[in-house]
Amino acid sequence: MQLTHFGHSCVLVEHLGARILFDPGNFSHGFEGITGLDAIAITHQHPDHADPARLPALVEANPGAALYADPQTAAQLGGDWNAVRPGDAFDVGRVHLRGTGGRHAVIHPDLAVIDNTAFLVGDDENPARLLHPGDSLYIPYEKVDVLALPAAAPWLKISEAVDYLRAVAPRVAVPIHQAILANEATGIFYGRYSEMAPAGTEFRVLQTETSVEV
Repeated sequence: MQLTHFGHSCVLVEHLGARILFDPGNFSHGFEGITGLDAIAITHQHPDHADPARLPALVEANPGAALYADPQTAAQLGGDWNAVRPGDAFDVGRVHLRGTGGRHAVIHPDLAVIDNTAFLVGDDENPARLLHPGDSLYIPYEKVDVLALPAAAPWLKISEAVDYLRAVAPRVAVPIHQAILANEATGIFYGRYSEMAPAGTEFRVLQTETSVEV
């Protein structure tokens, strides 16, 4: 499986001939102009995960891409966007995707909790090769090979992210959702995740816009 990180939560997954782009938001850069996508998947409606300015052009440039999003975002975008709820399963070529989770992490009790669909990406041999949780700490309680780990957020403490990493215990964890950090501060967060990861988990930082096999 090949991963390309376009910053923040935007990740291109290439596996078994399928190309799936997750969360092209307004804190991410480099996904503009991508063509040949088989699917675009959005975890939730916040603009750092679904950029309202650039998303229409991305969809237009990929007329063959299937469009998936959490129910609220799918309703807002309309058109050909398909709502994905927890328990929904579908295929993109030879790749199997499942919707899990369902709720965004709580930012503050006074704020409404919105939909957030976490996506599990798998195949015939492994149904959970990758988990993209969006803005949630959803634990699927199955063996996840690669976890896209939220590194920093208004709703997240380092201790919570460490506990989440330990609970999922993937083979590889790659940090996402890091755009709210100053470059000088990433080492504080990444250092903790690396040193406190469970035994058997590799914490790997992906260089932006560089395709990496995991």
